[in-house]
Amino acid sequence: MVIFGITPSQSGERLWQPAADVYRTSDGWIVKFDLAGVSLEDIEVSLSGCHLRVRGVRRDTLLREGYSYYQLELAYSRFERAITFPCLIDSSDIVSEYRDGLLILRLTCRS
Repeated sequence: MVIFGITPSQSGERLWQPAADVYRTSDGWIVKFDLAGVSLEDIEVSLSGCHLRVRGVRRDTLLREGYSYYQLELAYSRFERAITFPCLIDSSDIVSEYRDGLLILRLTCRS
């Protein structure tokens, strides 16, 4: 069950789910994930057949010792998002781009 974009993981940890846009193209798919504030090194992409999984962590880099928060609305924790496609995806033909906090994946369907 997903509540407000947060879902429990297998360990019980609460994960947030980034928003994603999925576009159908003539030869596959384009998937765009909203990962504002996430470092590229903290993102993991995996593919198995027709299942795409993006996971990682967004860290609060401004929080310092002695700071206290007044209002927090952004999720600073682990995230995971899975998308299932109606076709097998060619794992050798994934093109990725990370720009302005958006992870953009171009995927090709297997013949």
